[in-house]
Amino acid sequence: MTTDNTDNTVTAVILAGGMARRMDGVDKGLIELNGRPMIEYIIEALKPQVDHIVISANRNLEQYRRYGYPVVKDIMGDYFGPLAGMASGLQTCSSECILTVPCDSPFVPPRLAEKLNTALLEQEAELSVANDSERMQPVFAMLRRHLLPSLLAYLDAGGRKIDTWYAEHKTALADFSDSPDTFININTPEDKAFVEGIISAENRAQQP
Repeated sequence: MTTDNTDNTVTAVILAGGMARRMDGVDKGLIELNGRPMIEYIIEALKPQVDHIVISANRNLEQYRRYGYPVVKDIMGDYFGPLAGMASGLQTCSSECILTVPCDSPFVPPRLAEKLNTALLEQEAELSVANDSERMQPVFAMLRRHLLPSLLAYLDAGGRKIDTWYAEHKTALADFSDSPDTFININTPEDKAFVEGIISAENRAQQP
């Protein structure tokens, strides 16, 4: 008799395992935006949406563990990219689905998990991906747990391109054209200054 260890919860996997070459190698998840590490904005947005959170990181592990969530390193390779982080998340969690988000996009919308899950179910897909009306945003995704063997085989064979692996599976697109700021990410110091300006303006607007 086999035992199915999956459950019907959703685990968010924050992808913080990159090298951040364009930011002089600084760990982007820990970059401060208006006095707060960027990952704190992401955790705050995800907590109401999912059952569990896991942080995928390859350095500064103790700093990430301070947030009280499991921290997992890439299960293979030397900075193989987001697919390796996804594989680590799939292997670590017992949830039926994982929700992946990058650590360098602080404007996670409040309905990200809901809309990705709806697209996944309605289109009877294996994974769902956010679409901003112009292009797919591949690291904002929901993946079913059974995809792990396929993903490991793809990585073992030398595959690294996320779009290529997605094309091997039935993929649903979730429409986020009404949330254009969702996919703003930080790759350069100029990006950081731009995002800090947006956050400052939002904070001022919320003040009585």
